[in-house]
Amino acid sequence: MSLRPLLKKITPDPQTLQNRWFLRPFRNNLADPRFWTLNRRGVTYAFGIGLAICFIPAPVHMALACTLAVIFGLNIPVAATSTLLLNPFTAVPAYYFAYRVGAALLHAPHRQFHFVLSRHWFSQLAPVWPAFLLGCLVCGLVAGFVGWLTLDTLWRWQVRRRYRQRRQVRPA
Repeated sequence: MSLRPLLKKITPDPQTLQNRWFLRPFRNNLADPRFWTLNRRGVTYAFGIGLAICFIPAPVHMALACTLAVIFGLNIPVAATSTLLLNPFTAVPAYYFAYRVGAALLHAPHRQFHFVLSRHWFSQLAPVWPAFLLGCLVCGLVAGFVGWLTLDTLWRWQVRRRYRQRRQVRPA
């Protein structure tokens, strides 16, 4: 199955989104076909932006992804959907990995975490924040770039493969 029919199937209709009460202020922007067409540039960059935004340690992933997609003229559904790759099941290992990357870059000593839901436990996290935020920034940039590059390479490979198939089928 190719990527385009799958994306068309899961992409919501722009007309139904324009009628939602919370999206009415953006009705004119949502009518722009750049945000819904499935071209290589719009989809691959939106995927990379969505992956980069996943590592922001704040609950604003979808709003930020949609805002950046509108600013840069990218595919809105792909940008919003790709932020869901970091979900409650994958967030803890991903953020721990980001902390380890940041600690390695800052040459900070490794700290053991023993989670206890208390105000005292949160107050002890102050030395961890610089390593964690740096790791989130680095992991976000790397994940966004690798995601964009991988999807762009796959897209180009599929286009070349289809082109070769069409040339072989055509009579001489």
